[in-house]
Amino acid sequence: MERIGVIGLGRMGSAIARRMQAQGHQVTGWTRSGRTVEGVEIADSLGTLVAQSNTLILSLLNDEAVASILDSCLEMNLTGKQIIETSTVVPTILKDRIERITAKGATAVDAPISGGPELVLAGACGVFIGGDAAAAARAQTTIAGFSGRIFHVGPLGTGIVMKTINNSMIQCYFSGLDDMMPLAKRAGLPLETALRILCGGPAGMPMIADRIPKILGEDETVGFEIQAAHKDNDVFRRVVQAYGLASPTLDHTAERQRVALDEGLGHADPAALVSAAYHRG
Repeated sequence: MERIGVIGLGRMGSAIARRMQAQGHQVTGWTRSGRTVEGVEIADSLGTLVAQSNTLILSLLNDEAVASILDSCLEMNLTGKQIIETSTVVPTILKDRIERITAKGATAVDAPISGGPELVLAGACGVFIGGDAAAAARAQTTIAGFSGRIFHVGPLGTGIVMKTINNSMIQCYFSGLDDMMPLAKRAGLPLETALRILCGGPAGMPMIADRIPKILGEDETVGFEIQAAHKDNDVFRRVVQAYGLASPTLDHTAERQRVALDEGLGHADPAALVSAAYHRG
């Protein structure tokens, strides 16, 4: 029986643990902060979690957290285990350690997730796997517990590259709305009218269509925070730079996200960016 250890129990990690448990898997969680998740067994230490799990799913905040956890795991017995790294971090962190991971008798893939916690809980998020064929096949069997849209995109590190491309296009779309919604306001177009026509045609995007109630203030739940999108933007720009390329639209988007953070919208859903742009017009 597969024993899954989820390392990191923030919004995404908690969703993964809850979804996998609901699918009938044996799940244990652990986080450095001591956070717990209702209904999920919590290990008393990282060592305990690693020892009793044969699959380790990492869902951590940033590069430093992932590097620290991987280094700690490399001091333990990893024979026969697989590491599934779902965090949005630069690919070098895992690639720089893959030889040592393999030497410890384990396998690893990068498998970043596209979609927020609500999509993870619904099993509807996308996952992009980077790794060799055997490791990817094993990971896909596990990831199927929380995603029906799994893509093995290439060797180790290409998972985050695919997420960078995919999610950067979403961020760029928000930048476009930031330009166009003030025009709608000044011309007298109701916000809902502009959004529904836009989302009902070829220029629409499902992420925006799903957020119309949030944009209109009818739904105050938060699927993904603006501050998290801003953190991801930083990773995406560094991934692009690592390949010797520039990303001016992402740079521009980062500036607009920083303005939103300065305005106290860090914990708001990205829907707040659209309504704020409209009312700014």
